[in-house]
Amino acid sequence: MKKEQPLGGKIFTPTFLFFLLLLIISLFFLAKRFMYGLGAVTNLSDGYPWGIWIVFDVVIGTAFGCGGYAIAIMVYLFNKGEYHPLIRPALMTSLFGYSLAGLAVFFDVGRYWQIYNIFLPWYLNPNSVMLEVALCIGAYVVVLWIEFTPAFLEKLGADSAKKSLEKIMFIFVALGILLPTMHQSSLGTMMVVAGSKLSPLWWTGLLPLLFLISCIFMGYAIVIFEASITAQRYKIADESRILSKLSGIFPWMIGIYLIIRFADVAIRGHLGLAFRGDLMGNMFLLENLLLLIPMGILFMPANRNNARMLFLSAISIILAGTLYRFNCYLIGFDPGVGWKYFPAAGEILVTVGIVSIEIMAFLWFIKRLPIYHRA
Repeated sequence: MKKEQPLGGKIFTPTFLFFLLLLIISLFFLAKRFMYGLGAVTNLSDGYPWGIWIVFDVVIGTAFGCGGYAIAIMVYLFNKGEYHPLIRPALMTSLFGYSLAGLAVFFDVGRYWQIYNIFLPWYLNPNSVMLEVALCIGAYVVVLWIEFTPAFLEKLGADSAKKSLEKIMFIFVALGILLPTMHQSSLGTMMVVAGSKLSPLWWTGLLPLLFLISCIFMGYAIVIFEASITAQRYKIADESRILSKLSGIFPWMIGIYLIIRFADVAIRGHLGLAFRGDLMGNMFLLENLLLLIPMGILFMPANRNNARMLFLSAISIILAGTLYRFNCYLIGFDPGVGWKYFPAAGEILVTVGIVSIEIMAFLWFIKRLPIYHRA
């Protein structure tokens, strides 16, 4: 089997410098946030205690980071070794998504200087869903860095250290499958607690299951999206056959998800809300339409072998999963009369800064570390 290799090339390209500029702009608002508090740069309130920093950077960002989790399920749980070439790129995506989600939590916590209290046993509330999410995500970030360490050791030529680590890597692989299963479902549980404040189109006791299924197909879609983008720009090994076979999972997984989704809303007697023509109804229909279209496309094997159709389907699935989580945490959430929320410019630019860090890190990693198999 071919070994992964750095793709090489200049780091400070126009693309890299553009995102570096966006990051520098976001640092101004971050400085303002840490100097004057959340109210100086956000539109958060008692009605909306979290906004785009939590919803996009954490709830959606960790779903984007489920590529490693999803591929690990295929390779290690179902013993599909043919997908092994996708492991390291997927793991890198997970590393960025989860590490920066943890960073976003630090920005969002009001008393950020006391965030270490989360990890002190005498302050723990074992009945808190949010605590379980925080501890699992924190532990998973550590696991991801350990799982990715062989790439750094290869770069340094530390083969003996790499072999020693690989002897116990099965422990971290097992944790890497267990921890996301726990906290991704718990992200759904957090909105079960919202009760009547969440629209019946999204509130259900099945939220943990729906969040778990959606994070897995989003993870596979991210892997296909990332591989397609990289293959357009760099000379990497042709993975079209593997990606085509991987995409065969989508129609069945999405089909199961949509059956559960619509059956649940219909059984609870709220399906009519989707056709009222208001914002919530339209967003419900849009999020599911963005899944129905790629499901129909990818049911046909010929489309799974078409790189363009595969890429567009992956984008549609990513958008659908993103919109579902936005709907659950913000658009479908109504804390009561008098409360409104729309992200302030500072919130949006800080989020842009976090995304910029991911893109710059991605460019550095693939050019300087052994991530992809070269053509």
